[in-house]
Amino acid sequence: MTWTATGTLTAEAATRRPELLSAVVADGLARLDPENAETVGVAAIDAALADTAAFCERYGVAAEASANCVVVKGKRGGEVRFAACVVLATTRADVNGVVRRRLDVRSASFAPVDKAVALTGMEYGGITPIGLPADWPIFVDAAVAAAPEVVIGGGVRGSKLFLPGRALLALPGAELVEGLGRATG
Repeated sequence: MTWTATGTLTAEAATRRPELLSAVVADGLARLDPENAETVGVAAIDAALADTAAFCERYGVAAEASANCVVVKGKRGGEVRFAACVVLATTRADVNGVVRRRLDVRSASFAPVDKAVALTGMEYGGITPIGLPADWPIFVDAAVAAAPEVVIGGGVRGSKLFLPGRALLALPGAELVEGLGRATG
C-alpha cells in the first residue's frame, strides 16, 4: 500500500515495523482484521516534534490530514468513565457537549496527562486509538472517518501512523460521532 499524507516521510506497513510502536499499539494492530491492519503505515519521526503543529511544519504534512486522539474523563455520581475522542487537528473535541452526552455523565474534561499515560500504556503526545483499553468507547468524528487518510500517533512520540479514516471505525468500541470536532478559532 502507498500512503499519501506523509509529507517528506516514507511510511512502511506498521505490521512489519512493531519496533516503531508502543507494545499496546502493536498488540492492538495484531488484533485488527488483516484487511484493516494492512492499511496502517508507520514512519519514525523526531520525538521532539511529536506535537501536531511542530510535526506538520517539519515534515510537510497538512494539518487537515492530521488527527488527534484525546483521552476524556467523565463523572456521574461516584463512577468515573473514560473515552477517547479522535478529531482532526484543525478542530477541538466538544468535551462539554457532545462527549458529555455520549458518556452520559454530569461533567467531562480532558484526563490528566499522568492518568491518560498510565491507563493507555502510551506516551503523551503519541496516544492513539489503536490499542486502547477494550472497555473504552472511541468516538471518531465524522470528518476523520471520511478522510481518505489521516496521521495519528503511534503510541510513542517517535512515530506516526498513516491510515484511511474509515479504518478507525473497525476498532473495538469505535463509534462514528457527527459534530464531535468543533472548528478552532
